[in-house]
Amino acid sequence: MRSATFASMYPDLSYIAHALFGTEPDNWLAIFKTFGFFLAISFLVSATLYYSELKRKAREGVFKPTRVTVVEGKPPSLSEVASNALLGLVLGGKGLYAARHLEEFQLDPAAVLFSSKMHWPAAIIGAVLLGGLTWWEGWRKRKQKPVAVEKDVWPHDRISEITVWAAVGGIVGAKVFDLFDNWNAFLNDPMGALLSGGGLAFYGGLVLGFIAVVVYLWRHSIPFLPAADAVAPALTAGYGVGRIGCQLSGDGDWGIVNQAPKPEWLSWLPDSWWASTYPHHVLNTPYTDPVSSIPIEGCTWRYCMELSMPVFPTPLYETLMMAVVFAILWALRKRLRVPGMLFFLYLALAAVERFWIEKIRVNVHHEVLGMRMSQAEIISSILFTVSVLAMIVVWWLYRRQQRFAQVLK
Repeated sequence: MRSATFASMYPDLSYIAHALFGTEPDNWLAIFKTFGFFLAISFLVSATLYYSELKRKAREGVFKPTRVTVVEGKPPSLSEVASNALLGLVLGGKGLYAARHLEEFQLDPAAVLFSSKMHWPAAIIGAVLLGGLTWWEGWRKRKQKPVAVEKDVWPHDRISEITVWAAVGGIVGAKVFDLFDNWNAFLNDPMGALLSGGGLAFYGGLVLGFIAVVVYLWRHSIPFLPAADAVAPALTAGYGVGRIGCQLSGDGDWGIVNQAPKPEWLSWLPDSWWASTYPHHVLNTPYTDPVSSIPIEGCTWRYCMELSMPVFPTPLYETLMMAVVFAILWALRKRLRVPGMLFFLYLALAAVERFWIEKIRVNVHHEVLGMRMSQAEIISSILFTVSVLAMIVVWWLYRRQQRFAQVLK
C-alpha cells in the first residue's frame, strides 16, 4: 500500500497519527476531521492575535473602557438554566448517538450534528444534569442581598463574544455564498447542501462575518476603524491557517490540471508543491473537479481515492501568500497611524491575492460584461477598488483633521 508521505492527504486525524506514529488509520481519531481541526485552530489564532492588538491599542490610549454594572450574588436566572440545559441535551443526545453510530458520524459529522438524529434518553439526562448543575452552582453562590458592582470593560475583554459573532456570521455567510455558486445542487438536495460540512465560500464568510462584528462593535460603542486595524493581521493569519486544513485534507479546493514540467528554477521545490493528485483526499468519490478520481491501487483504508491527473495545490499557495501579507501588515501595524489604513490595505492585498489565485483554481464562472469570471474574481475586483478609494478617503480625512488641529493651536 502507498505509504503516507507529505504528498498524501490526511482526511482526519487518524491519518495524521498514521504518518507520525505508524498507527493504523480509520480508528477513533477519525471523528476529528482535519479541515474542521484546522478551522478551529484558525479561529483560535485569529482570536489570540486580535486580543493582543486590541490590548496594545488600549495601552496606547486608542480605546476607552466601558463602565458596566454587574450584579453579584443573584440566584441563577431561568435563561441561564435553560441555555445550559439545552447544551446538555445536545451534548448528551448527539454524543451518545455518535458513539453508537461511529461509522456514520465519521463519514459525515455535519449531517449527524445538524439532523434530528438523537439518543433521547441520553439527551434528557444531559439536559437535567447540566441544567441542574447550573442552578445548584448559582444558588450556592447567591447572596442574601445581591450587590451591584461597576467594572471597566475594555474591547479586548470582549474577545470571546466578538469571536463567536464572527464565527457564526462567517460560517453562515460562507455557506450562503457557496449555495449561490452551486444553485442547481442546492435545488436538487436542499437539506444535503445545507448540512454538508463542505462547500464554504471565503468571501461569503468575510462579508457576513464582517457585518456581524460591525453590529457588535456598534452595540458596544467600540470605535470601528481602530478595531478594524487591529483585526487585519488576525484575519490574515487565520485565513492562512485555515487553508492548511484545505490542503492537508484535500477538500476539493484545489486548482486546475497541471501537467507542465516543473521549471528548473523551482527544482528545489517538492514535486507535490508543483502538482498533486491529492491521494487519500477527504471527498473520497470518483466525481471530482476538474478531473475524476480513481482508486489507489492496493489501498484498503476508508479514503482510497486520488485525482486521475495532477492539479495545482492552490490552498498551499494561498497559505504562503497569506504569510507574506501577514508579514507586511505586522511590520506596518505600528507605523501606519491613520485609523483604518491598515484594514483597507489588508482588504486590497487580500483582493489581489484572491484574484490571481483564481486564475488557476477550479471554480464556477459567470458571464460579466463579456468576460468569464468566478464569484471570487468579481468580488475581488470590487473589493480592491473600494479598498483603494477608502484608503484615499481616510488619508484625506486624517490630513484634514491634522491641519484643523494645527489651526486651533
